[in-house]
Amino acid sequence: MNYSKAIEPHIWRFFRVGGFDQVRIDRASDIASLKALDQKLWAALACPTRGIEFDERTLDLIDSDHDGRIRAPEMLEAIDWTISILKDQKYLENPGDSLPLGAIDDTSERGEAIRKSAKSILNMLGKTDLEEISLQDSLDVERIYSATPFNGDGIIPASSARDAKIQAALEDIMNCLGSEMDRSHKPGVSQTLADRFFSEARDYVAWHAESVSSLGALLPLGDRVESAGALMAELRGKLDDYFTRVRLAEFDARAPDALNPPLTAYETISSDVLTSDGAAIAALPLSRIEAGKPLALDAGINPAWSSKILRFRDEVVSALLGTKNQLEEGEWEVIKKMFGDYVAWSAHKPETVVEKLGVERLTALLAPPVKEQIDALIARDKALEPQMNAIADVEKLLRMKRDMLSLLNNFVSFKDFYTRSRKALFQAGTLYLDSRSCVLCVKVEDEAKHAQLATLSRIYLAYCRCTRSGGTEVMTIAAAFTAGDARNLLVGRNGIFYDRKGRDWDATIVRIVEHPISLRQAFWLPYRQFARFIGEHVQKLAAARSAATQASMAQNTVRTAAAANAPPSPQQQQQQQQQAFDAARFAGIFAAIGLAIGAIGTAIASVVTGFLQLAWWQMPLAVAGIILAVSGPSCVIAMIKLQNRNLGPILDACGWAVNTRLRINLPFGRALTGLAELPERAERALTDPYAERKRPWPLYIALIVLAAVATVLWRMGAF
Repeated sequence: MNYSKAIEPHIWRFFRVGGFDQVRIDRASDIASLKALDQKLWAALACPTRGIEFDERTLDLIDSDHDGRIRAPEMLEAIDWTISILKDQKYLENPGDSLPLGAIDDTSERGEAIRKSAKSILNMLGKTDLEEISLQDSLDVERIYSATPFNGDGIIPASSARDAKIQAALEDIMNCLGSEMDRSHKPGVSQTLADRFFSEARDYVAWHAESVSSLGALLPLGDRVESAGALMAELRGKLDDYFTRVRLAEFDARAPDALNPPLTAYETISSDVLTSDGAAIAALPLSRIEAGKPLALDAGINPAWSSKILRFRDEVVSALLGTKNQLEEGEWEVIKKMFGDYVAWSAHKPETVVEKLGVERLTALLAPPVKEQIDALIARDKALEPQMNAIADVEKLLRMKRDMLSLLNNFVSFKDFYTRSRKALFQAGTLYLDSRSCVLCVKVEDEAKHAQLATLSRIYLAYCRCTRSGGTEVMTIAAAFTAGDARNLLVGRNGIFYDRKGRDWDATIVRIVEHPISLRQAFWLPYRQFARFIGEHVQKLAAARSAATQASMAQNTVRTAAAANAPPSPQQQQQQQQQAFDAARFAGIFAAIGLAIGAIGTAIASVVTGFLQLAWWQMPLAVAGIILAVSGPSCVIAMIKLQNRNLGPILDACGWAVNTRLRINLPFGRALTGLAELPERAERALTDPYAERKRPWPLYIALIVLAAVATVLWRMGAF
C-alpha cells in the first residue's frame, strides 16, 4: 500500500516509561503514518550522523543536504521514498537485509528502474535463478563497478585513459587544480575541473603572447626581464624622490639645506646600534642633494640602498644605456619609458596556478585533440550515471528496509534505551571502573564544551580519555554513574572501556561533573564531611607543631655549632636546658588540653543528662530527630536532584535535538550502573589471615556511657 493512499486515521499506541509517554513504532502502518504524528510527541527532532553507533552509510543516505545532521523532515522524506518503491509497506516490519524482487513496485518509472537494476545485479553475479536480492549483492556490484574505468559519476581518473598523452594531461590538471574522488575512491577530473583548467591555460598563454610587443624595448635584458622589473619596482619611488629633490634645489638655492637631512637626524640615531638596512637610514635620500647633480652609481650612495643601486647599474643601466657610473634625470625617464609597456603588461597578468607548467607545456595541452578526448572520456563516464544511480537506489532501498525500524525507535521514541532490549544509538559501550559498570556512555568531542551543557542533566558524569594501540587511537567518553557513591571517583583513576565492537580501551578520568548519585551517599555525606574537616584540621595542627619543632632544633644546632670551640658558661647551659625543655610552656599546653577535655566532657555530660531525663519512648525519637537534622537536608536536596535527572542535556551537547524530558529515576538509574556482586551460590571464606586487629569498640562505648551516667548521678547527689 502506498503511504499517500492511506485514508483511515491511524490509531497510535503509546507506552509509558522513563516518566513520559512514548509512541510505539513496531508496525509498518506506524512508520507509514508517521507524518501525521504531531512532532511535539517525538522524542528527538535531529541527531548527528557521526558519533553514534549506527551504520554511517545509511545515515548519509538519509542526510539529503549532507550537513552531518538528520532532521525530522529528512526522516519523513526517506520514509516516503522507501514506501513509494515497495508494493507492500509490511516489508518494513522485517528488518532483514534481503528483499524479494517481487516486492519492488515497478508501476512507477523509478521503481521499474530499481527492479531492472536489481535483476541485472543478480545476473552479473551469476545468480540468475534467484528472485531475492541482498544488501551484500548490491555492495559486491558496487565494488565491481568501482574497479572499472567508468562508473557513472562524471569523474575520470588518469588510469581511465589509454593514451599516455591524455593520462599525462589529466595528471597535469590534478597537479594544478587538485582532484575529486570518484566512486572507486580514486582521484580524478570532472568536467568542471577540465573546463576551468583549459580556460585558465588559454588566458595565460594569450597573456604571455602579448609579451612580444610589450618587451620590445627590453630585449637587451634577455631572460633577466622579470628580475629587472622587480628591481625597478623597488627603486622607482626612491629614484623619483632623488631627482625631484634635485629639481627643487635648482629652483631655489636655499632648498638643499632643507632637502638634505639635518645634523639632528644623525644625532638621533647615533646612539643606536646602526645597520645598513635599518629603517631610519633607509628613509634618508639616496645621495646628497645638490642642484643639477646626477646620481652617482658607484659612490656616495645611501648605505641602505647601495647594493640595489649597484645591481641597477649592472643589470639595467648597462644593458639598456651602456656602461655608466652616473645617471642623469633624462636617462632615468628613458628607462622608465622602456619599462612602461612591461609594467602595464604585468599588471593584467592572470592569477592562476597553471603557469607553473610553463608556456610550452600549456601550449601543447591546448592543442585541439587533448580537450576533445578528455571531454569524450567524461561524457562516456557520465552516460553510465542512470545505471549506477539505479544500483545506488537498490542499495538505499535495502538499507532503508533493514535499518528504518531500528532508527525510528531511537529517534521518534527511545524504546531501545528505556526498555533495555538493546543498546541505544548514543550508547558507545560499557565502562568498568571502581567496581561498577556504566552502560550510559556517550562519545564527546570536547569534554569542556560538553560539560557546560551536560551539567544541567543533574547526572554524575565522569569524562574519560580512552586510548588503545599504544595511544594512536584516542576517544573521549562521558560516563554516567547512577548508583553507588563518589568516594573513589577521582580525576586520574583508570578503568577499562569496552566499545560496541567489543574492543577494550584504557580509560582515564580527566574531568568530573559532580551531582548526587544515590540517597545512601547523601545520607552519609554530612558525617563524612565532618570527619574530613576534623582530619584536615588535625593534620594542619600536627604539621604546624612539627614545623615549629624542626625550626627550633635547627636553631639550636646552629648555635651549638657556633660555640663548639668554646666551653659553655653556666648561663648558656641553663638557657640550653630551658630550650630543650620549657616546663612552663608545656604546662600551659597541658592545662589548655585539660580545659578542652573538661569542656567536651561537660558538654557530653549535659547531653547525656538531658537524654536520660527523657521518657523511654522519647529516647528513640530524640535519636531519630538528631539523625534527621543532620542527614535530612542533604537527603532532601539529593532527592530533588535525583528526581530531576534528565538525559536530554547530555545528548543535546552531543548534537542531538531532544524534544522531551528524558527522565532517569532511581530504579532506572540503578539499572544503568551495575554494582559488584558475588555470583549466585558462590562460596566465600570469611577467614582473613591479614585482617586488622579488631578493637573492643563496644567496650569503649560502654565505659564512656558508664562514666557519663556516673557523672550525672554524682551531680544529682546520688553519692
